[in-house]
Amino acid sequence: MTAAHPTLASLADDLAAGRTTSRGLVEECLSRIADPAGEGQRVFIQVDGEAALAAGDAMDGLRRANAAPSRFAGIPVSIKDLFDIKGQVTRAGSRALEDSAPAEADAIAVARLRRAGFVVIGRTNMTEFAYSGIGINPHYGTPKSVYKREVGYVPGGSSSGAAVSIADRMAYGALGTDTGGSCRIPAAFNGIVGYKPTQSRVPLDGGVPLSSTLDSFGPLANSVACCAILDAVLANEPIAPLAPRSVKGLRLAVPTTVVLDDLDEPVSKTFERTLGTLAKQGALIERIDMPEFLDIGAINAKGGFSAAEAYAWHRYLITSKGDVYDPRVAVRIMRGETISAADYVDMVGARRSLVACAAARLAPYDALVLPTTANTPPKITDLAADDAFTRENLRALRNPSMINMIDGCAISLPAHHAGEIPVGLMLAHSSGNDRRLLEVAAGVEGVIRG
Repeated sequence: MTAAHPTLASLADDLAAGRTTSRGLVEECLSRIADPAGEGQRVFIQVDGEAALAAGDAMDGLRRANAAPSRFAGIPVSIKDLFDIKGQVTRAGSRALEDSAPAEADAIAVARLRRAGFVVIGRTNMTEFAYSGIGINPHYGTPKSVYKREVGYVPGGSSSGAAVSIADRMAYGALGTDTGGSCRIPAAFNGIVGYKPTQSRVPLDGGVPLSSTLDSFGPLANSVACCAILDAVLANEPIAPLAPRSVKGLRLAVPTTVVLDDLDEPVSKTFERTLGTLAKQGALIERIDMPEFLDIGAINAKGGFSAAEAYAWHRYLITSKGDVYDPRVAVRIMRGETISAADYVDMVGARRSLVACAAARLAPYDALVLPTTANTPPKITDLAADDAFTRENLRALRNPSMINMIDGCAISLPAHHAGEIPVGLMLAHSSGNDRRLLEVAAGVEGVIRG
């Protein structure tokens, strides 16, 4: 990783050696956020400048006293607006929650980051109520992808601001959520790394839900190792060095069912080029049928878990404040109104079988490998019409949502070359294989980003 995009480890080394201070890092991030020529006003819904500076000073003091809570103490991170932060209103990217009472406590995920000494720099923008993979927000503006800012490409969603905060060095780690790709899609569209852990790793307490069945809380950052550090903190595990696995001899499965259909040409070319690079380094690549991916369409035919569970949470709020919802979000939520209890029970049973079958199919392999999204980031202006928005939203969500449905873990790595439109490579595995997947991803990252 270049000095322009430092890793958490390199920042920790700089802090330990006295080459920088936490206050200095916070001031640099705040300066980038405030830059009128930048995306800060669209990336952040709320900036915690004074509190972040105070926390930075506190971490500097603890480090001088050899009492820092971790070697990463004092590094600024951003928090998606979906999470509770004590004393702040959690808007979830919506106007409908603006008059809600401030949170009485931090979400567990936020509290764990603070306990490790990370400094919260502010709340990042997102798709309203996390219900889209595109990242457009009509209430708070839409931050542009890092690619060709003068043109204006979508940032990906729903963790849009989270990804751009990393790409633009407004923070060095970001807390996002992922129900159908919301960490991985914006990571792919901005050339960074996004991780969706096994759902059970990180408690969902203190986050506004989209789907209690599919929601996961995960990090976005500049490298696989950075995501592994943040994942360990979020999962309340010891932070241990990540040992990249050698690509030579890795068994990588490329599913040929659904996920390679209708790819944009840059996605297809980049994916095949990357597979070629991995093969030259000794990876054993096998193309396999994945019939479980065909079953997912039938399970979600009436709207799926997200529609059913979102409607259950929103049904009173949308009745009283539906006029301030993003219409593109409201229509998706309302699909859940017609899903019966029997439909829901059928979905639960079908998914249970799906998860077991997928785990058995993936057991012989070190990872599943596929394009993160079928599309490259669309231009914001091209999505003014609802049909265009819906088409590209579904294409962005299709591949990553497969992994949520099989209760897996997955990571998106940048696979494009410098100057090319961003394309993500997704590595995935079944539930509980998080550390193994991160080690594989670190090895792959070293080869494809070399």
